[in-house]
Amino acid sequence: MFALSALGAFAALPPAPPAAAQTAPAPAAPAPIEADWHDIPDSEILVITLSGGRQVFVRLAPRYAPGHVANIRRLAAEGWWDGTAIYRAQDNYVAQWGDPTDAKPLPPLVIENPPAEYEWPQYDGVAGMSRPDPYAPRTGFSADGWPLGTDGKASWLTHCYGMVGVARDNPPSTGSGAALYAVIGHAPRHLDRNIALVGRVIQGIDLLSTLPRGREALGLYSTAAEQTPILSVRLASQLPEDERPRFQYRATDNPRFAAFIAARENRAEAFFVRPAGGADICNVDPGVRRLR
Repeated sequence: MFALSALGAFAALPPAPPAAAQTAPAPAAPAPIEADWHDIPDSEILVITLSGGRQVFVRLAPRYAPGHVANIRRLAAEGWWDGTAIYRAQDNYVAQWGDPTDAKPLPPLVIENPPAEYEWPQYDGVAGMSRPDPYAPRTGFSADGWPLGTDGKASWLTHCYGMVGVARDNPPSTGSGAALYAVIGHAPRHLDRNIALVGRVIQGIDLLSTLPRGREALGLYSTAAEQTPILSVRLASQLPEDERPRFQYRATDNPRFAAFIAARENRAEAFFVRPAGGADICNVDPGVRRLR
């Protein structure tokens, strides 16, 4: 539990754009227009209520990790996380939550070790970065804003800040989803293709990233008093209609987002002495907005 822990037909790797002979500041990217924003379904929003009524909201990624997300939905429907806790906060790495005792039985129909959803044989990126990085020959974004890596044979979600993954033990364990972590430090991309990523924190990451750090190995808290109690975890679809949060993601399949990538790769702000001519996938966040 304490160790950290998406399918379709093969698609050929799109050719990467040619590298520019020299970098130059990109023009300012236009702001997204109203048509670029799309609703996130209630069934894909996990509402985590902490002590004091503080809330963390996670957008789930069922297209990329269907088995693990199905487990997470069952756990939320059963109220399994109620009374559990955030029991680990490792500096520059992750915050992790679930049952600190690792003894609470899983609800019926929750699969203890679903298929390993670490990668899938399809790349559906529509907006890509101009350079490879040490962990992927090509990176880009799905139309609905998920960060992806690909080698032309498989694709995977990338461990960027705020991404949520499934804690697991050593293989063949794949993790049930009862223990989850959120990235609260520098993107640990070495975990890509090794752990199932199931979503991303879209609001409330500050409540996780500012937790006191655990002093035991892996950032575990040594006493229950140090842990942060979890009052409830529910899907937004389980809540009364007037209590459901409403979030929208920014679509990436348009020239405005392509211009946004170019602007992030070649910063034009007066502060920058020299444009970098590239950027890490994790430094280009499409973002979400909350309407209610």
